[in-house]
Amino acid sequence: MKIRFLSAIAFGLALTTAAYSQDAPTGQTPDQGRGPGGGQGQRGGRGGGMGMGAGMMGRGLTGTVTAVAADHYTVKTDTGDIYTIHFSANTRIMKQMAGMREPGESRQGMGAGAGGNPPQQIKATDIMVGDAIAAMGEVDATAKSVGAMVVMQLDPERAKQMREMQANYGKTWLAGKVTAVDGVKVTLLGSIDSIAYVFVADENTTFRKRREPVTLVDVQVGDMVRAEGAVKDGTFLATSVNVMAMPPAGTPSVPRNSPPAP
Repeated sequence: MKIRFLSAIAFGLALTTAAYSQDAPTGQTPDQGRGPGGGQGQRGGRGGGMGMGAGMMGRGLTGTVTAVAADHYTVKTDTGDIYTIHFSANTRIMKQMAGMREPGESRQGMGAGAGGNPPQQIKATDIMVGDAIAAMGEVDATAKSVGAMVVMQLDPERAKQMREMQANYGKTWLAGKVTAVDGVKVTLLGSIDSIAYVFVADENTTFRKRREPVTLVDVQVGDMVRAEGAVKDGTFLATSVNVMAMPPAGTPSVPRNSPPAP
C-alpha cells in the first residue's frame, strides 16, 4: 500500500494532538526508546519535503512500514524513498478508525471538519510491517528521517479512499485558503500542494458555511474552503463550496474587482 503525503492528513494529526493533549496519557510503553528530536511543496512532492500551511505543526509523510525496531520504523514512500521514522516516549501513536473523516471532507455535501470516529491510541508494537502509516514531525530530507511527534496507523479502506482523493484533486475537488475573489472567480492556495488554483461559480453553485447556506459574497480572503465540481474547458466550475473557517482577526476584506453574481 503506497500513499502520497497529504497536508490534510498532517493537519488532522495536529488537530488530534491538540484534542488529546489534555486527557490522554503523554507517554507510550517504556520500551519505545527515545529517538532524535524532531515550505512550500509541489504536487507529488518526494518524501516529506512538502511543507504544511500556516499554523500547522511540523511536516510529515506517509508510507508503508518495511521494518520495525524498538525506537523507529522504516517506511517506503510512494516515490520509492526509504525513510526512518524515529519515535520516543513522547510520541503519540494512534490508529485511524474506519469512520474517521479527514479535515474538510464533507458529509453529503454539508459542513466540514474532522469528524466520524476519533482515533484510538495504541502501542508502538501494534504497528507492523505492511501497515500504512502517517508521521508528523521534523523531516530531514537529507538524512531521510523524521523525528515524529505523531504516528498514525491508517485504516486500509480510508487509505484507499485518500489515494483516490489525491488522484482527483484539482479534477473533482479543491481545498485551500482563499487568496483572492474577483467577481465569480476565486483563487486559493491548495492545501495539499501549496499551488495556486482558481475555481469559478455560476448560478447553480451552492455555498455553505458551518452548515448554513451562504452566498459568494460571504467568501472572504483567509477562509479555508473546499470546492466540489468538475473541469470544463480548462476551468474548474464549482457545484458546491463549503467554507470551513472564519478569517482570522484583522484579515482584510475581499478585494473585488467586479460584483459577484447573485
